[in-house]
Amino acid sequence: MQKMHDVMQVLVASGSQAGRRACLMAALGWPLSTSWGAQTRSSGPVKIAAASNLKFVLADLTGLYLQQTGIRIHVNLGASGNLARQILQGLPVEQFISADEDRVVELVKAGRTVDAGHRYATGRLALIVPKNSPLPLNQGLAAVVRALKPGDKFAIANPALAPYGVAAEEALRRSGVGPLPTAQKVLGDHIGQATQFVATGAAQAGITALALAQAPEIARSLQVWPLTADLHAPLHQRMVLLKGASEAAVAWQRFLLSAQALDVWVRHGYALPQ
Repeated sequence: MQKMHDVMQVLVASGSQAGRRACLMAALGWPLSTSWGAQTRSSGPVKIAAASNLKFVLADLTGLYLQQTGIRIHVNLGASGNLARQILQGLPVEQFISADEDRVVELVKAGRTVDAGHRYATGRLALIVPKNSPLPLNQGLAAVVRALKPGDKFAIANPALAPYGVAAEEALRRSGVGPLPTAQKVLGDHIGQATQFVATGAAQAGITALALAQAPEIARSLQVWPLTADLHAPLHQRMVLLKGASEAAVAWQRFLLSAQALDVWVRHGYALPQ
């Protein structure tokens, strides 16, 4: 499937961090206004579908938005592929926040969206092992895989459903490990499930989203090693409003693309989109 055209890159020579982000937002066509509260005070709730890697960042963002506006956001989490299919089948949501730009393209081509959406972040991968694991995490991905014992499991998200699974397989190839044996690989229906396999000890190692791995609720059960971006194609992530989206949903998306929200995305381990 043809990828979404990349948005133009912006170079900001100097100035404050807020100024650089404001310039980036303007070049991407993102809103600079923070007037969502007055527009939505009596609206909502807003129902959305979102990729599982967004669980903790959305918990922060929806809480912040509720505090500022009184509007509740109801989040349906899952693998991007599953959610896109459910939306095509009539899932009653107003917004889709995908970890995979191709899934947004599918909905655009099917005429289900108001526009082509916005790239909001670029995801990162992390190698994870249980907290008490003796595996040589700080030696990198290849060393960890080679140190696995017969019968040990390595968890990733299902590549057929989740872009983080595709990126994980690519990272394994580029690191020199190659495809894992079927008996060694355990697939999560989404990246959250793959992460839980390792956190609970059901798998001895795995690859997950950095944003999930460093969340306090998960990090206490794991050792985490961020993987370098050159091990896989960029994990560009895109959000889109669906046909019939309410004014409350429009305002919510405006908030997600605001400078205030960008700080939250970055704090959770996402890179600003390029």
